Order: sequence, then structure tokens, then C-alpha cells
Amino acid sequence: MSTGNAAEHSSENAYLLVVTPHPDDAEFGVAGTVARWVGEGKEVVYLVCTSGEKGTGDPAVKPGDLARTREREQQAAAKLLGVREVVFLRYEDQTLEDTPLFRKEIVRWIRVFRPHTVATTDPYRRYIWHRDHRVTGQVVLDAVFPYARDHLSYPDLLEEGLQPHKVREVLLWGSENPNCRLDITGTFALKLAALRCHESQVGGHHAANVEEWVRQRAEAAAEGEQFALGEAFHREIIYW
Repeated sequence: MSTGNAAEHSSENAYLLVVTPHPDDAEFGVAGTVARWVGEGKEVVYLVCTSGEKGTGDPAVKPGDLARTREREQQAAAKLLGVREVVFLRYEDQTLEDTPLFRKEIVRWIRVFRPHTVATTDPYRRYIWHRDHRVTGQVVLDAVFPYARDHLSYPDLLEEGLQPHKVREVLLWGSENPNCRLDITGTFALKLAALRCHESQVGGHHAANVEEWVRQRAEAAAEGEQFALGEAFHREIIYW
């Protein structure tokens, strides 16, 4: 595990950087693809913006305790999937805003890990959508282009030794306009196993319903394709 200290990170570039608002969002959105790419030898890292300390209906649970629980759950899920590193930024849950400081932090980690692909939540989903998801997606898109690419965006990052980086593609999960469907038939069981690690969120009597819902979404994402189970994204290739 790493906190938001760039000095603690591995120096090796990653193929995929997953930027997620809360623990468990990545497992719902992209875990099948993560497991598949890890199996192909690609390096994957997670950047988790909040620790999800408000994600409970139990009034007896203290936010600090829940944050620690959810970070442990996220670490367990990431380990199961073969994710190389998990970085927790520890912004307050349900308070993410599109600010220069938050954008700069995302730019910093893009330049640290220098990924080919960035995956995050689609900010353009209409109507009911968690605000942290909407804000995270928008900030990540702006950080990818043009801020991470342009050396004059944050000159002080150059002083930290963080050179500009051009991300090649973005995958947005939760999209109402998917244009990319990836085969996770062979890794769907791992996706479910990683989701089960998030006991505080999907455990107990809800577990069977959650797993059935996830399977239905995977079947829908594979509709019309030559595979049985998939994950759907809006994919943007960055040419400039």
C-alpha cells in the first residue's frame, strides 16, 4: 500500500492506471479486464481517491474504522487480481470537487506511473450518479488531457522530477454510451472473488443479489459479441 506520497511508489511504469472514487468501484467497473491484462503480463496500479468512510447504513460504525476496513478490503481485492500497487489519496468521502489541487494530484500520479491506459468512471452519465464518481471522472479526463501532457501546466512538478506524459487511451466504465466491449469470460470468477473481498459493502444477505446483478451486466456487455461475459466502456484514443 502507498499513501499519496510519490516517493513511496515503484519506479516501473504501469500499463494501466485505474483511478477510482472509492474502494470497490474498480472491482465493479474494470476488475475482469484488470485480471485479464495482469494475466497477459501487463502492470496495473490503483489510485483510490477516498477511503469510502461514509459508505454504510449502520449508525454504529465509526467513519475512521470503516475507512480502515475498506482500505484493507481494497488491498485484498487488488492482491487477488494481481494489481501491483494501491495508492490511497484519502480525500474525504462524498466531498470530491473539481479543484486545481485535486486535478494536480491526479496529474502527479499520471506522471509518476506513466500509464499507456487510464480507466475511471464515466462523468457524463445522466440523472442518478454518485457525485464523487462524476467529479472523479471529469477531473481525470482533464488531468489526462492536456494537463499531464503539457510541461507548463504545473511547472513545480518538473522540479519534483515528474516529466510530462501522454496517455494513449482512456476507458470509462459505467457509461451510457459504450463503444468498447472486452472479453472477461475467463476472468469473471476472479472479478466476483475480488468483489467478495469488499465484505462491508457486498457481504451478508446482499451477496447473492449483487453477484447476480454483476453477472447480468457482464452478459449484457457481451451481447452480440463472440464471447459470453464482458465489460463495457466508452473508449477514447488520444491522438495528439
